[in-house]
Amino acid sequence: MARSGSKSPMDLWSVAGARVHKRSDQVATEEPMEIRLLAGSQRRTVAVTMRTPGHDFELAAGFLFAEGVLGSRDQVHRLTYCTDPDVDADQHYNIVQVALRGRELPDLAVLERHFYTTSACGVCGKASLEALHLRGYPRLLPGPQITPELLAGLAEKLAAAQGVFRTTGGLHAAALFDRDGALVAVREDVGRHNALDKLVGWAFLEDRLPLADHLVMVSGRASFELVQKSLVAGVPVLCAVSAPSSLAVDLAREFGMTLVGFLRGERFNIYAGRERIRLESQVSGA
Repeated sequence: MARSGSKSPMDLWSVAGARVHKRSDQVATEEPMEIRLLAGSQRRTVAVTMRTPGHDFELAAGFLFAEGVLGSRDQVHRLTYCTDPDVDADQHYNIVQVALRGRELPDLAVLERHFYTTSACGVCGKASLEALHLRGYPRLLPGPQITPELLAGLAEKLAAAQGVFRTTGGLHAAALFDRDGALVAVREDVGRHNALDKLVGWAFLEDRLPLADHLVMVSGRASFELVQKSLVAGVPVLCAVSAPSSLAVDLAREFGMTLVGFLRGERFNIYAGRERIRLESQVSGA
């Protein structure tokens, strides 16, 4: 099978009732990516994740920032693919090297319990709510006041921007919107956590953090990991097409984030931070 960026051609058998025919189609590419940190003569592999190739440098930067390994763009000297002669040439683009300006590697203790990541479960053994407090993250600022009408248009805008999804049907996406609902950036990946890491990594490398005046919309459910990554990036409003987890809701409420789930057209649920959404209808029920 030949790989072509984020999409790969694949032969398949299509069955429709009694009719069967062979055809070719595009599927989302999934390959491992190793993230290496370099400082002076030191080198350390800090993560391996299954991802869709594309925006790999953003993925590496976003992951390291979200995990607290990197704190500012100034720490990064350069990002490159591996060119080591002892590595097979076809794997060079599956290894991203993050060279730091200092001669010493940063404290990597935060990664010890979740060294390996996958597109299915995100970072394993994630830190608890208490650990996030210990890392010094404050409650989010008030942020933008938004209307239900603005929220109603986000899912359609996200779907329209998912170019690779339209041809493969197999990718998650994370999109960044400004306070007026205009699309700023979108990233796709086979892993929903990777899609958000790519988006945060883009903002990190562009010196746009924190994203205090923006909204993020994700294509799947809202997990603890996605809320945590949004929190680190300073995102005040996180919206998801599907449901949140209980710990995601706890985290959003703890740090003052607005968390919206099941956002599909004009219908949505608010799980945290209702004060940022201007609701004109009378609240009923308990």
